[in-house]
Amino acid sequence: MSSAEIAADQKPVVIPTPRLRSKRTPKPARSNFEMYSWLFMRLSGILLVFLVVTHITIMLVLDGGISRIGFAFVAGRWANPFWQVWDLLQLWLAELHGVNGLRTIINDYAERDTTRIVLKALLYTSALLVLFLGTLVIFTFDPNIS
Repeated sequence: MSSAEIAADQKPVVIPTPRLRSKRTPKPARSNFEMYSWLFMRLSGILLVFLVVTHITIMLVLDGGISRIGFAFVAGRWANPFWQVWDLLQLWLAELHGVNGLRTIINDYAERDTTRIVLKALLYTSALLVLFLGTLVIFTFDPNIS
């Protein structure tokens, strides 16, 4: 048989058209949240390494080390808006970085939906509390407490 005879014997392949989505069929979620979460972890981790290493160097190594740290030192440091923003950035990045990591662990290891919901609710509640109180302390710190 020649190739022309073989081609004439075969029927063309018909690909059916895809079904239309009914109103009851939900659309799949097309969110990039996990990708942005992954990217945030990498970028915040790099920035946190810089912030924390610099913080430790300034606080523990330079100018006499740990013996100078006290209420007066913190009061003098937080009198400068630069250090308030520095510490606030450390607080927020560290908290959000940690919450994002724990959220991933909860999603991976909590098998039941109710357990996952409860654990995430506790995580988000504690994170909001820490962020609120930490921010409040940094910006309302009064060095003249008597």
